[in-house]
Amino acid sequence: MIATAVTAIPVLAVAALAAVFLKTQAMRFDNAPVINIGICVEVWATEEDPKKMPTGVCALHDGVVEMDWREVGSLTSNRITYKDRVTAIRASYHSTALIPQLSLWPFNEPERMTYRAVTDTGMASDPLPLSGIPGAGIPKGKYLPAFSEVEQDAAKRRALLAQPQRTLNLRVFSLASGALLLIGLFGCVVRIAVGRVLRPVEAIRREMADITEHDLSRRVPVPRARNEIAGLATTVNATLDRLEVAVEDNRRFVADASHELRSPIAALRAELEIATAHPGLTDWPAVVDAALADTDRLQQLATDLLLLARLDHTPTAGHEATVDLTALVHDHTARRRTRHTLITDLPDHPIPVRGNRALLDRLLGNLLDNAERHATTTIHISLTTTDHHVVLEVRDDGPGIPPEDRERVFDRFTRLDHSRTRDTGGTGLGLPIARRIATAHHSTLHATDGPAAGGARLVAVLPLQPHGTLRNTDSDADRAPAPPSAERGTGRGPNGRR
Repeated sequence: MIATAVTAIPVLAVAALAAVFLKTQAMRFDNAPVINIGICVEVWATEEDPKKMPTGVCALHDGVVEMDWREVGSLTSNRITYKDRVTAIRASYHSTALIPQLSLWPFNEPERMTYRAVTDTGMASDPLPLSGIPGAGIPKGKYLPAFSEVEQDAAKRRALLAQPQRTLNLRVFSLASGALLLIGLFGCVVRIAVGRVLRPVEAIRREMADITEHDLSRRVPVPRARNEIAGLATTVNATLDRLEVAVEDNRRFVADASHELRSPIAALRAELEIATAHPGLTDWPAVVDAALADTDRLQQLATDLLLLARLDHTPTAGHEATVDLTALVHDHTARRRTRHTLITDLPDHPIPVRGNRALLDRLLGNLLDNAERHATTTIHISLTTTDHHVVLEVRDDGPGIPPEDRERVFDRFTRLDHSRTRDTGGTGLGLPIARRIATAHHSTLHATDGPAAGGARLVAVLPLQPHGTLRNTDSDADRAPAPPSAERGTGRGPNGRR
């Protein structure tokens, strides 16, 4: 529709210019349908009274001059009374064109139009009605013409003056019809062409309309031609691939979360049922301690699930401020209770980063929980800087992570040890939460080769803020207490990964 409208504008403009040109050409002096031409010859004696009119003869005709040859001696007049005088002869020529005032409106009646009388010197009369046009004048002959002859001559002139308007009407109709026909033909061609071009788009639309959340394996057809539509279909299929993976991850996450929640609930229920069945033989303080441990595990798991859901739906960390990473690591390690040797390698100057202090503290806590779960004797923390980044490393002297599993450990509910006990297996959410926190801070977190003596090394790379931007920003997020897993004082935090 838009293409047809865009094409119709220049076509109609060309047709209008052509009609104006035809009208201008038809109203030129040279193309006038009626031109009155007159030639007069006058003779008089040079010494005659100037007040006396000369003797002469004139010929008038519409477009054609007809005169008879005459000898000077045959021009006689009573006003020339002297003989043997010098006689002067003068011939004159003039022409007057009757030019019709044409109109581009094709429904204009030619009989009601007007005309102008224009001389060869450029003088023009006011517009005159065509119905009042006179005859040609006195025709060649000796007597005055009859009234019918004058009327016939006037009718002939009116017909000649009306003919250009009829011709112009026909040509305007032809131009308008041709323009509309061309526009219609172009519209049909565009419609057919666009229909063929958009046929793959319609196929994509139909396929997308049939795809539901219960069947995300279907894909839209990709045209063979390498054009924008093929690129669109490829992008749609890639989006469907990501959507299918996300839905499958969500389903797996829900199933794993249900399993993780069911296990401690079932254990708590069994302990309470046994204690209730044998109240006299039950060590109630031990039962209460076990129930509190299971409750604490449930609370920690629910907290992790809520935090992970919030991070999945939040593109940024929120409540961002400039945080001194050196002070954050120092404070966290100072309050942390562990059964391993904790070695820190920190610079003696502030290292500013932009982010949420509570979330960064949680990231460090999850990395240390994971290291404590698998370290033998020592955990090493280092903090270094490059030109634009801060590198936080947490290393342990445990069994390490196999190269083929270094990316899989960041999947939710993944354990490299096959045990799912509360003491060794963990929940499998610690490292996924740490990576999501790093992603929210425009940072990266990955596992690399450990020390030569063995063990695992987890490296977080964060953007470095210029030192001039570090200032005391005690926002609510910075003053918020660290999550429970970061403040746990035992070496068996529930967020262990391997």
